[in-house]
Amino acid sequence: MNIDMIRAAAQRLAGHARHTPILTSPFLDDIAGRRVFVKAECLQHTGSFKFRGGWSAVSGLSDAARKAGVIAFSSGNHAQGVALAARTHGAPAVIIMPADAPAVKIANTRALGAEVVLYDRATEDRDAIGARLSQARGLTLIKPFDEPQVIAGQGTCGLEIAQDMTALGVTDAEVTVCCGGGGLTSGIALALAADAPGMRVRPAEPEGFDDVTRSLAAGRILRNDRLSGSLCDAIITPQPGDLTFPIMQAHCGPGVVVTENEALRAVGLAFDRLKIVLEPGGAVALAAALFHADAFSGDAVVAVATGGNVDPDVFKQALDTLP
Repeated sequence: MNIDMIRAAAQRLAGHARHTPILTSPFLDDIAGRRVFVKAECLQHTGSFKFRGGWSAVSGLSDAARKAGVIAFSSGNHAQGVALAARTHGAPAVIIMPADAPAVKIANTRALGAEVVLYDRATEDRDAIGARLSQARGLTLIKPFDEPQVIAGQGTCGLEIAQDMTALGVTDAEVTVCCGGGGLTSGIALALAADAPGMRVRPAEPEGFDDVTRSLAAGRILRNDRLSGSLCDAIITPQPGDLTFPIMQAHCGPGVVVTENEALRAVGLAFDRLKIVLEPGGAVALAAALFHADAFSGDAVVAVATGGNVDPDVFKQALDTLP
């Protein structure tokens, strides 16, 4: 992985991905005790940053590989990103999804033309299922985070952060990123190391599923004890990736862990103050910035709002946290 791969991905994404905005609110600044800048990736195609990596990976395949088709596993956001990229390129797509993924994500993935294969994430191994189907059907496996072209695509978000924050006159800040396996976190970290070295990435994770935070502290990859049971389903992974973890070790500061209730409060506040819709897993970075101020230094923090594909009942729970 290197910055040249991210820049090449940005060229392939040009005209296809949205350059998402940086949003601010004085009310959020007051809560955090510093300036908070929110990178609204929930406004990306398919409602999350995952479209970047999906397009990067599918567009980087040979014509023959695209014609044969692709396969991916995801709780929903990577699924939709790959499904849309595959459909646009005329490539068949098979998506392996946990049976307990939000219904809206399963429905959206099917609506984008992908074949959905459901599995039990507590008792079945999605990697094994993916490898088996990939080999049987001749499909190219696009992993959700531990895949060079996916990391490169996600890193284009970091290029935009560097460009936009420089235009705002902010070159020294911490950038907190909702973190599952680390594809977005490591991609942004690589991009900022090249284009905005005064910015440091901080992974943000939900309580009980903080494998990256614990792994960074221990200096080795550690697994989560559980693989399900959180409203932050979008960023629940077994452990950091073999590719992503060394990048995070080299370029990221310590992780920040938030509670599920804090994530729900951040969803509510994002809607109330920024007029954007987030899912709990996509609001973890904002929750870290707002409710864990002591974890950050300096007078500015950038929070990447990674996704907005939320079920209505969960969104209602979030709105109920508002005063």
